[in-house]
Amino acid sequence: MPEIPRWASQALSGVYDPCCREKGISVVEMGLIRSVEVNEGLARVELLLTSGWCPFAARVLTEVRERIEEQPGVREAEVEVVWDEAWTVDRLSPRAARMLRFLPDPAQVPDKAAYVARREQR
Repeated sequence: MPEIPRWASQALSGVYDPCCREKGISVVEMGLIRSVEVNEGLARVELLLTSGWCPFAARVLTEVRERIEEQPGVREAEVEVVWDEAWTVDRLSPRAARMLRFLPDPAQVPDKAAYVARREQR
């Protein structure tokens, strides 16, 4: 995964996919930002979506662009959804993964009742 500049991570840490806003998980923690580059005041941001059917994509793209354009040295920003890489849960920050608690692949749970019982004890 390319390193996202610290200034960009900080600027985008308050941008949320509406599905995760109530949990306080930003697009940075979701791993939706693939890259940020600035050349002569023009910023280019590559963004992944959790789903190609995300109904909030336009809103997220707009908010990312606005936040990047507010940064010193940036006069304009382009935000592009990239399709050559799929978003996976591996991109989640450790905090986001803990908060979302994704369930394992059903094939990895041979005894469903035992798995559910263990989860209920937590």
